[in-house]
Amino acid sequence: MITIDIDKETCIKCGKCVKVCPAYILTQEDPETEIGLRNIQTCIACGHCVAVCPTDSVIHSEFPEQKIHPLNRDILPTSEQVMELCKARRSNRAFLSSSVPEEYLRQIVEAAHLAPTASNGQEVSFTLVTNPDLLKQIAEITINTFETAVKKITNPFVNPFINLIVPGAKEAVPTLSAVIAKHRSGTDAILRGAKAVLLIHTPASSNFGRQDANLAYQNASLMAESLGVSQFYIGYVCIAIDLDKKRKLAKLLNIEGTIHAGMALSMPAFKFPKYINRKELNLTVFKS
Repeated sequence: MITIDIDKETCIKCGKCVKVCPAYILTQEDPETEIGLRNIQTCIACGHCVAVCPTDSVIHSEFPEQKIHPLNRDILPTSEQVMELCKARRSNRAFLSSSVPEEYLRQIVEAAHLAPTASNGQEVSFTLVTNPDLLKQIAEITINTFETAVKKITNPFVNPFINLIVPGAKEAVPTLSAVIAKHRSGTDAILRGAKAVLLIHTPASSNFGRQDANLAYQNASLMAESLGVSQFYIGYVCIAIDLDKKRKLAKLLNIEGTIHAGMALSMPAFKFPKYINRKELNLTVFKS
């Protein structure tokens, strides 16, 4: 059971903890009056109150002293540096034959783990695959799933009704067929020879699993870019996962929940010296 207390001797009654609590557990009737507590059982253990307190006066059972760390904002990147990183990030599929250093992989997974989750559920788990045989099996399962899907879609008895059952299924056949042909010709059309795959998954019961997983992916992607590791979203694998009701990939890797996102990782054969503009920004603003 979660317990929360306020050290009244050190609390300066600034009210910051009250303002950041998403569950409205901390209270303050008037500015500079004592901090109160209510409905502690509704706490989601986000840690906002502990992290914002300037005098360490919030005593939270989920966050003992060893879990609280000072943040050095002096070493945080500037907005210009973050923007440059976003501009530099590309889905580079030209890889070296060398492996990604384990330390880099650890940092990428740690960054993904730090991503926010709905209601602070923190139900996101990760599976990192560097075994070459397993990487080949991931690609093969994906291609086999596509072949099965194409056969179903093009079946003369099913084809007339397929778009009613799965909208857009007929339109997907040329793309899937091209990927299958490319892969069967000996070219890795799924992982492009990547040396690692990171799969992001949550329990099947998670209400916001896909959203949480893709938030984690973004953290991992930017960390990879900062480390000079090439990565791309393994969309074909994710499509195959959604199509395969037998959960072959999940069973292969002993994943109990649902895989929502994944990335291929390798060291780049080269780096891009330029960035190019995207399409024009499409933004609608409603001003007050």
